[in-house]
Amino acid sequence: MLVKKLKETYETLDGQVVSLQGWVRTNRNSKAVGFIALNDGTCFSNIQVVYAEELDNYQDITKITLGSAIDVEGKVVLTPEGQQPFEIQATKVEVLGMSEHDYPLQKKRMSFEKMREIPHVRPRANTYYAMFRLRSVLSMAIHTFFQERGFVYIHTPEITGNDAEGAGECFTVTTRKDDKYEKDFFGKHAQLTVSGQLHVEPFALTYRNVYTFGPTFRAENSNTTRHASEFWMIEPELAFADLSDNMDCIEEMIKFCINYCLEHANEEMAFFEKMIDKDCINRVKAVAASNFKRMTYTEAIAELEKAKGQFENNEIFWGMDLQSEHERYICEKVVNGPVFLTDYPKDIKAFYMRINDDNKTVAACDLLVPYVGELVGGSQREERYDVLVNHMKEINVPQEPLQWYLDLRRFGGCKHSGFGLGFDRMLMYLSGVQNIRDVQPYPRTPRNLVF
Repeated sequence: MLVKKLKETYETLDGQVVSLQGWVRTNRNSKAVGFIALNDGTCFSNIQVVYAEELDNYQDITKITLGSAIDVEGKVVLTPEGQQPFEIQATKVEVLGMSEHDYPLQKKRMSFEKMREIPHVRPRANTYYAMFRLRSVLSMAIHTFFQERGFVYIHTPEITGNDAEGAGECFTVTTRKDDKYEKDFFGKHAQLTVSGQLHVEPFALTYRNVYTFGPTFRAENSNTTRHASEFWMIEPELAFADLSDNMDCIEEMIKFCINYCLEHANEEMAFFEKMIDKDCINRVKAVAASNFKRMTYTEAIAELEKAKGQFENNEIFWGMDLQSEHERYICEKVVNGPVFLTDYPKDIKAFYMRINDDNKTVAACDLLVPYVGELVGGSQREERYDVLVNHMKEINVPQEPLQWYLDLRRFGGCKHSGFGLGFDRMLMYLSGVQNIRDVQPYPRTPRNLVF
């Protein structure tokens, strides 16, 4: 029987014999009785297995090491006066795979930094055990939200000939030892994608509402707690939608994901609240219950100018790229809740964003939330062919490699919008975990590739 199923039905099983398989989290014993905390991976909490000296192999059981895989048969006994509502009184304990004595997860606490050196074992530690289940639940929340609303899931390529952001910080995909890419596998310079957005837009102009959800890559030599070289992005695209429609979708999605995770990963969220961030559940509940405010970038700059002297970077001016401390000040001190900043200067945003009538700003939005700052970035896309071409010329974005993208404006184009949610950053926000390396199963960062 699975532990999760046992926990759901134990009240009807009092006195019955069950069979369980799992891994030993703890094993403590005295002369006459021992206790094993067993976990089989189906839920966060363990169950207690009690074994007595009457068992023929009692001494062997006392020597079962942490991390060992075992098979247990025993009787379900309700324990309403105990710390747990029931326990298993073992009639048989068999070792399926003994863990050797150098098993790295012993009772002593280990730092997150040390844990990152053993990514093949760290999922068994409580923080990561909770995190990677939350990661699975949040993935399901994303798909459920979009599928229930008729969005089509598109698999965009990981190998591309385009740099969507124009930043040039891409990983090259090559079979050569030189830069003669015309002789390479694809006959041209190929890169790992930094975004699925450009490739998903043609499908929005086919299916109306679409999304892509997959890995993206940045060759940015950044060692901050918020950046990784490989990370996952959710990138929806909505046809016949303007910036306001886009923000409505973002708000609905964020609220849905929070509520879904609170319901389907309640034990994991309770663990994060107890051990990582005592305010994480209250914080995300407050966001899910709030109305997301909207403020222009220009209004935000005015608020920051009033607060000069309170930041590490006090050089506040219109046209600057806001830092995390500025974003957090706006949502935590000015708005006291989630807020969309809109209408950013066109010079600090991507080439594909729709230019506003003032010819200085673009129809872009960033969702800022308390505790982390920016969580989602989006925009209405520039659907006017001539305007887009002229803007690309102004900022020196080559037209020829992106002619296919421009053609979308000539072949039945319409207004459309989209956004990107950093999946790993959303996990950090939900859990309160401070480092992106601790929300990814195998983090990829500069000079870090364990295996």
